[in-house]
Amino acid sequence: MVLSHTFTHHIMITLLLSIIACVVATLLTPVYTHFAFKYKWWKRHRTHSTTGEALTVIASLRIKRTLPMMSGIVTIIAVTGVTYLGNWSRGQTWLPIAGLIGGGIVGMIDDIINIKGKGGKFAGLRPQVKFGMITVVAAAAAWYFYYKLGYSSVHLWGTTDVHIGLWLIPLFTLAVVSTGNAVNISDGMDGLSGGLLTSSYGAFGTIALLQGNYGIAGFCFTVVGTLISYLWFNIAPARFLMGDVGSFSLGTALGVVAMLTNTLLLLPLIGFVFVAEAGSTLIQILSKKIFHRKIFIAAPVHHHFNALGWEKTKITMRFWLIGQLCALAGLLFAIVGGYI
Repeated sequence: MVLSHTFTHHIMITLLLSIIACVVATLLTPVYTHFAFKYKWWKRHRTHSTTGEALTVIASLRIKRTLPMMSGIVTIIAVTGVTYLGNWSRGQTWLPIAGLIGGGIVGMIDDIINIKGKGGKFAGLRPQVKFGMITVVAAAAAWYFYYKLGYSSVHLWGTTDVHIGLWLIPLFTLAVVSTGNAVNISDGMDGLSGGLLTSSYGAFGTIALLQGNYGIAGFCFTVVGTLISYLWFNIAPARFLMGDVGSFSLGTALGVVAMLTNTLLLLPLIGFVFVAEAGSTLIQILSKKIFHRKIFIAAPVHHHFNALGWEKTKITMRFWLIGQLCALAGLLFAIVGGYI
């Protein structure tokens, strides 16, 4: 099979964007670390769970206090800058960038409150407030998606597209909010969420490339480039944390990408580990509220395995491998399911 000149050109541009983003993020990281350590952007830990009881189980699992957070700022600046200069498209990159920045603002507010606080029950924004803010961001993006970009249907399988009209707005909002929160929940171990996001964005970027959505593909691989830089510094033992500013921004943008590529049904598969992490937390909360007992030793599930005695690096690596396998499965289903 001989690739067309146009397709080869777009592959080259996409890969170049990824490499440039990696270099930019790597150059920005020392600037971030200078200010992070100088002004002590240390993470404060919660003392109570979401359901209100004191946290005692995972005291030994906590990250040391002198590890700075908010390195997600580097990702937002690098991705936005590279996209604006080399991959700016109203129909394909405006919305992912808006999701990235919007989710990042919510996360940054939470991180700043955490840094300036003294820990305590929530050590940041209250969950309800954070959920409400990210919902506003997602709903605004959904409005633009429907009214300005003209999307009105969801692809199911083969040649089947279901026209849902205005129902696309709440569906979009649900997808983006769920993804943003799932990625945020998964960000609790050195390199865990970064490695999983690399696989997810790589899969969606490949799908977009094969669809001919070159702007979206470029955005996805730009994110991959910044994540490679992040992982270089963040593989255990981590030098810093992406914080909520990173996890919410990247999670929100991932949900937007899934909607723009019309691959919503592939999102739970490609992001299966994120689903498992968020699902374990939800199951734990419901079980404690309804049955007054725990299902897991600690939630999300990566803490459960850690409490069982698994080394953090083993958990991270195995979750990465599961994420990579799910990304490959997502690509397979994208091909056989008519998404490409």
